[in-house]
Amino acid sequence: MNILFLAQRVPFPPNKGEKIRTFNQLKHLAEQKHKISVCAPLDQSEDVNYFKELADRYCENITNHALTVKPIRLLKGLLKGQALSVANFYVNELQNKFDCLLQQECFDVVICTSSAMAEYIYKSKSIQNLEKKPLLLMDFMDLDSDKWRQYAQTSNWPMKWIYQREARVLAKYEQQITHDFDTSFFIADAEVDLFNSRCSNAGKVLTMGNGMDTTAFVPAKAAPENEAPVFLFTGVMDYKPNVDAVVWFIETVWPSILAKYKKARFIIAGMNPSSAVNELTNITGIEVTGFVDDILPYYHQSDYFVAPFRLARGVQNKVLQAFACGLPVISTSMGAEGIDCVQDEHILIANNEVGFLSAVEKLENDQVFRTTIKKNALSLIHEHYSWQGKLQVLDDVLNGRL
Repeated sequence: MNILFLAQRVPFPPNKGEKIRTFNQLKHLAEQKHKISVCAPLDQSEDVNYFKELADRYCENITNHALTVKPIRLLKGLLKGQALSVANFYVNELQNKFDCLLQQECFDVVICTSSAMAEYIYKSKSIQNLEKKPLLLMDFMDLDSDKWRQYAQTSNWPMKWIYQREARVLAKYEQQITHDFDTSFFIADAEVDLFNSRCSNAGKVLTMGNGMDTTAFVPAKAAPENEAPVFLFTGVMDYKPNVDAVVWFIETVWPSILAKYKKARFIIAGMNPSSAVNELTNITGIEVTGFVDDILPYYHQSDYFVAPFRLARGVQNKVLQAFACGLPVISTSMGAEGIDCVQDEHILIANNEVGFLSAVEKLENDQVFRTTIKKNALSLIHEHYSWQGKLQVLDDVLNGRL
């Protein structure tokens, strides 16, 4: 098949959530000898440096155009009544290139990665004139409208009003997409169930989960020999749910951990730390790395991974990565959503200061339990989180079995 990915970002290198997911879909289909093209807005100029490797290994063609100045895009979207997350990724120049691409190539399938990219389908003049229209697939990943609803609940005016508007407008857009596209996907059953509960007459909506590359994320050859517990959190550190998670953890939980383990350390590893995150380094035991070339050494030097999310949708790849690296995970209920794990078998669940401290003490004081939970989580990844297995549903849709 000739398949076009209409991607929210160029999916290479696979170093953050949606790029990891789209890259592995693209890689999976390329390995099955499908012809792959990518069309995506360019939000970081350095992404151009990776085009050759992506094209040499997986793609026939990469079409892109740099995004315009963000405030201008958002203002245009606001005046047009659009969801701002849709306006944020739309530029006329890329629309023209997309339409030219449709005229030059006969695509069997177009896969949109996120609701924002549907706008290029709706505004395409070329697609309406095609004799054979491509199969249209939407990978929503997460139910973004609910993410904005969560943001609104924890924000003050004027951001509260902006987030409420975004949740409302985007929810209608998501519903429209499921009617107009042939099949839509979410990352977890919980996302599908939530969407269907809010949209009684949705189109075909399926779960397509995330896998884990167990060649890239592996356990350390030997356990770290730290004099006190070392905790880890990873992610893009100007992303609101990540910032909220670490700030809450340090303000609410960290004083109790330090009182018990005076030399404990908490490493926050990830690109683009916000000012709020950088300021955390003034607190005893807190380290903020900024961008790192390789995240694996940070998993290997840490004792525990924490996922203290209060705002979240979908599946936290970082939790799967920690499992794959043999690192015990302590998470809020929200941080573990969408992952087929069991409390005290694969993961420890804690939703407040007392719960987190109790989980740490249990792991520190019971070596047998600590070893068992690490082995169980690692087995879960190897048995149930291969990309090939998770992407079977995509194969079934493409081959007409679903």
